[in-house]
Amino acid sequence: MSENYDVLVIGAGPGGYVAAIRAAQLGQKTAIIDKQWLGGVCLNVGCIPSKALLKNAEVAHTLRERGKEFGFSFDNLVLDFSVAAKRSRQVSDRLVKGVGFLMKKNNIAVHMGTAKLTSKDTVAVTDKDGKVSELKAKNIIIATGASSAVPGAWKVDGEKVITYLEAILQEKLPKSVVVIGSGAIGVEFSTVWNSYGVDVTIVEMLPRIVPLEDVEVSAELEKAFKKRGIMTLVGHKVEAVEATTAGVKVTVSADGQNKVLEADQALVAIGFRPNSKGLGLEEVGVKLSDRGFVEIDEKMATNVPGIWAIGDVTGKLMLAHVGSAMGIVSAEHIAGHETIILDYEMMPRATYCQPQVASFGLTEAQAKERGYTVKIGRFPFQANGKALGLGDYAGWVKLVVDEKYGEILGAHMIGPEVTELLPELTLAHMLELTPEEIARNVHAHPTISEALMEAAHGALGSAIHI
Repeated sequence: MSENYDVLVIGAGPGGYVAAIRAAQLGQKTAIIDKQWLGGVCLNVGCIPSKALLKNAEVAHTLRERGKEFGFSFDNLVLDFSVAAKRSRQVSDRLVKGVGFLMKKNNIAVHMGTAKLTSKDTVAVTDKDGKVSELKAKNIIIATGASSAVPGAWKVDGEKVITYLEAILQEKLPKSVVVIGSGAIGVEFSTVWNSYGVDVTIVEMLPRIVPLEDVEVSAELEKAFKKRGIMTLVGHKVEAVEATTAGVKVTVSADGQNKVLEADQALVAIGFRPNSKGLGLEEVGVKLSDRGFVEIDEKMATNVPGIWAIGDVTGKLMLAHVGSAMGIVSAEHIAGHETIILDYEMMPRATYCQPQVASFGLTEAQAKERGYTVKIGRFPFQANGKALGLGDYAGWVKLVVDEKYGEILGAHMIGPEVTELLPELTLAHMLELTPEEIARNVHAHPTISEALMEAAHGALGSAIHI
């Protein structure tokens, strides 16, 4: 006998569980399915536990490298990475339990098992014991996320050749690592490992690290990494990854020349592929892209009425908070509730390496390519009193502004806690504010956020403290 719902969500990550909560709030009888865990990759083995590791890494770096600056010393400093790893699991577990509580609070039925659509309104769920149950729903939301993309020739063994999953769970540090890819995962794990004294080499095929960021951010981060002792090889293609008795050999090429990098481990962090196979999507007529992403419209609807998709499986912008926003929009459309159209280009993007990187909107180069006449507002953290007091003053804030109308086209920041500065700027953009309003908004002193005000003054040609 099948159970019937108004909304059935497949995938309990930040997109899926948020969609389920919003649907339930709007009076929909709702259920959620996941084959492994509530909270998805983000809460269990991704963005949340990695932030705990990064905090430990920050402390470790201070103790190892900055004692003289802050006036302390140790005769025998011991750093136990296993404690950091265990703390990260505790943080994760606490939030995962919180998601379970929210499901109960909102009367959302939870089904653990592997889901497959057998028709456009029916899902078969196979639990860990092989028992199959049938669920029916007027609306089905696909929120199955994505998995690490690894070339077939690179054999991930979980010990010497690893992905983010093994990296986040391991309690023992390697002595040396080759990090393949310099996106968020690559630079964040590089920060963690380097802080504990691991020899880290980043290999990036494109001409610069964090290649999706503003070109000046890439240069600033590379300079900061060099100062920390992290080697970066940009413009290098990985030809082969081979596990050896001692560790790994990574063959890279540049300008027609090959060289071999040897290390204890290699982290593969070159991107993600959608978890769309085996769900029965194609069988029920859902259109997928050539790369397997579920195609959707601005409502999050697929081409099949009653089937929706959100988050990483759509390939729109693979960030947890974007998946959550998509989940809310899809639930509101299903319930006929007033909602919005998401602008993915203007979504906040945050990378928690050291120094942190944060951005939204167009880079300076992109704005010029689109025909804008731009003016730049910039302020360095070296001139920010709070940053100096923290001893963390590398980097700057950069605003990209349309000279004609004063529209904020984008912002690009690198420095202390810049990920926390994004909401003021994205809210300003959403409300169509200009640098004038940001500059006139009195910011508390001394705060890191003053850098936004100062950069806005700079865009207006009236910089105060520089």
